[in-house]
Amino acid sequence: MPVECGDLPFLIRRDGTWLYRGTPINRKELVCLFSSVLRREEDGSFWLQTPAERGRIEVEDVPFVAVELDWSGDGRQQVLSFRTNVDQVITAGPDNPIRVAHDLLTCEPTPYLFVRPGAGVFGIEARISRPVYYELVALAVPEWVGCRRMLGVWSGGKFFALGEMPRSEE
Repeated sequence: MPVECGDLPFLIRRDGTWLYRGTPINRKELVCLFSSVLRREEDGSFWLQTPAERGRIEVEDVPFVAVELDWSGDGRQQVLSFRTNVDQVITAGPDNPIRVAHDLLTCEPTPYLFVRPGAGVFGIEARISRPVYYELVALAVPEWVGCRRMLGVWSGGKFFALGEMPRSEE
């Protein structure tokens, strides 16, 4: 069992920047190494955990940012792959869904991609960057989801709604 080290002086900013004692970690290899030992507990907290030690860290939103999109195929056969800021490639599909949250005050959409499971119901996600989100919107097609006409994208045989279709004027 790893030794508990309490709170570690790490912060992952909303933009994906990793800080140690308030200073950005500029060596990408180091950030990639830390990201490989990142865990999420049942209470939603984030931890860096090696076989020997573990400590809690602070994350402003989610630990990763999807910074690039690659796609192949079209329609229901389309496959969307995202590269994160730590160079991990994740293909959206049933095991790695896309979800869109909306800001309570501004109603602005914030899209996320599931990266990997955590210890409980909380998984580890990547926020889809605005330029990548615009690429997704450009690929979006209309589909019926229940009784609502939604605009979204297909990947891995699954439809991911990005938002409701605007009602046309009649």
